[in-house]
Amino acid sequence: MASGLSACASGAGADTITLYNGQHVQTTDALVRAFERQSGIQVQVRSNDESVLADQIVTEGPRSPADVIFTENTPALEYLQSRGLLVHLDRRERADTQARFDSAAGDWVGVSARVSVMVYNPSIIKRSDLPTSVLQLAEPRYRGLLGLAPGETDFQPIVTSVLRAEGRPATLRWLEGLKANASGHIYPDNETLTREVNAGQVGIAVINQYYWYRMRAVIGAEATHAVIATFAPRDPGYVLDVSGAAVLRSSHHRSQALRFVEFLTTRTAQEIIAHGDSFEYPIDSQVTTAAPEAPFASLAPNPITLHELGTGAAAVALLQEVQLL
Repeated sequence: MASGLSACASGAGADTITLYNGQHVQTTDALVRAFERQSGIQVQVRSNDESVLADQIVTEGPRSPADVIFTENTPALEYLQSRGLLVHLDRRERADTQARFDSAAGDWVGVSARVSVMVYNPSIIKRSDLPTSVLQLAEPRYRGLLGLAPGETDFQPIVTSVLRAEGRPATLRWLEGLKANASGHIYPDNETLTREVNAGQVGIAVINQYYWYRMRAVIGAEATHAVIATFAPRDPGYVLDVSGAAVLRSSHHRSQALRFVEFLTTRTAQEIIAHGDSFEYPIDSQVTTAAPEAPFASLAPNPITLHELGTGAAAVALLQEVQLL
């Protein structure tokens, strides 16, 4: 995610909070605008990759200007939680999101969700030739067909999921196989990876489902040649990721920051996610996405918990060991 700074107020006064945003900007912008209208509190948004922002918060320490962090995935939040840098949150009765998507320790809340899928080009790979497990993508038959974006934080939960299911030696062998199969097709992000599959430069890749829906919304159905499919139910590659938010202990505007995080768990915010152009899943069980996606309740991901996904440190270490990072 490219860095940037946007704000609806020119200065950071008592009624202004600073949001470190690791989420996609289209999701955040819509939620921020609604919160500002409802609360009168202005939000200054500083966007960058969530891992960059988490490291920045650690480096800044008590001098951090951040009041809230909003991430695309939970490992960055788990990392900050492990460092004691987040405020404990009491779930309010008016929170509409499901508590099972919150931090087990109570220091961050889930906001939206997405699920990992295969994206493939039928002109290169027939549906009948798709793997049923992410582990099969390391097999020689996918050499030259696979694309990867290993630097994406979205990829870390999949590595963690495989690690917990298969153990370290098997996960290292799997990553070495992916690296060999994706030689010449390593990309910086999932947007590029999805476009390359659609253009026929790559046969198959693993992404979160909303990247495909966003691409189709931009280029149109007729220009969309790629197709998405899921792995077998409960496969280690079939991972549910959650986007979440937390208040920093260093916040100088804690009450306003708490109001923003609380807002993200309300029906109003969940409806914005459901009907916006982010194509993420709302996690309020009473709200359904307007996009023609597989219903959230019908998904059958690996039952790994968000706590088990952890900080992502083990996944990063493995990716570095095989020189994919």
